[in-house]
Amino acid sequence: MSKIIFITGTDTGVGKTLLTGLLLVHLRELGKRALAIKPFCTGGRADAELLYSLQGGELTLDQINPFYFPEPLAPLVAARIHRRSISLAGVLQHIQQLQRLHPTPDPRHSTLLIEGAGGLLVPLGEGYTWANVLKKLACRVIVVSANRLGTINHTLLTVGALQAVDIKELSVVMMRVMTPECSTPDTRRNPGVLAELLAPVPIHQIPFLGPNAPQPGTLKKNQKKIKKVLARILA
Repeated sequence: MSKIIFITGTDTGVGKTLLTGLLLVHLRELGKRALAIKPFCTGGRADAELLYSLQGGELTLDQINPFYFPEPLAPLVAARIHRRSISLAGVLQHIQQLQRLHPTPDPRHSTLLIEGAGGLLVPLGEGYTWANVLKKLACRVIVVSANRLGTINHTLLTVGALQAVDIKELSVVMMRVMTPECSTPDTRRNPGVLAELLAPVPIHQIPFLGPNAPQPGTLKKNQKKIKKVLARILA
């Protein structure tokens, strides 16, 4: 079975899809077997469509994103509008099915990237969140945070919640959301403060990659520019 790397975030819109896409392209450039999915999407499927475009048709859009609702709401809330019930067992079954695709003799060379929707504790179905999903999966977790005012609190809360469900293989990736010229005292100090407060959890930084970073062509070019950073994240 493929090893799993789960990409969660301190909130919605912090750069989870961008990082997932960068890691997917990077692993494939190294010749590794890598697939990426986003089980839940609400409000639109642009994130899942980006991941689809990067995988050469190996997965269908519905395999990448089996649970979709057009309303921009938490998955549980949107599902209730459509009188649908998505069970924790159903989510795990879908993930495990994709884990078994394209088996390799050495699972270190096969990776399934899973991008979460929203933050770690967003309600997905009746009585469970991503934290409950992760308790059932043997996986590594990457927390994505946007380097801006407020990120220290949000990142500490998310990492604390992961540690509470006994996630040990854990790292943080801080996404720069503004150009270096627009940096502020908080963005310059946030990485160092978090490294101090979360030690020994690794803290990595992704530079500002431009307003069109989550586009397939731009994303592939940026992967080449920051491949050393991506290698450290995956190490």
